Amino acid sequence: MKWNVLSSEYLSEHPYFTARKDKCETPEGEIIQEYFVVELPMSVCAVALAESGEVLMVKQYRHPIEETILELPGGFVDKGETPDTAIKRELSEETGYTFSDIKFLAKTAANPGVLNNFTCFYLATGGKKTTKQKLDLNEFLVVENISMQALKTMLLENKIVQSLHANCAFYALRELGLL
Repeated sequence: MKWNVLSSEYLSEHPYFTARKDKCETPEGEIIQEYFVVELPMSVCAVALAESGEVLMVKQYRHPIEETILELPGGFVDKGETPDTAIKRELSEETGYTFSDIKFLAKTAANPGVLNNFTCFYLATGGKKTTKQKLDLNEFLVVENISMQALKTMLLENKIVQSLHANCAFYALRELGLL
């Protein structure tokens, strides 16, 4: 039931924000004159547990919503990189920790009506501080350690506002038998 793309026009081309306008034909022969798609790289995030059992979260200002929020570590998968490699890199860069085990939990699409990317969720355990953070130029984040119960409370009380991170927390807590 895939649509036939008759034409595409790029409106913006940037590694982290590419937008296009497609003209499509449905299997029933209907012509969709304008269907807008935002292209983004695949992304990853993880519930990251230090050896102590504490959850490593990152606190950072998010300009689009004009708020400082607590999130899970993660980011975009670089070109030529697998999601499994990307989550290890992102965890090290954002937290300075290396993990003894990283388990894939799920893959979801945040908004498949507009966005073309997926996000892979992980549970990382056995974290040891091994290096300093290596943040991107636009990253200003602070690592905060919280208890597993605090993560569960944040999830159940809608305190994790980044929806993909809330989903990842759900899958991780379920994997750990806590939900």
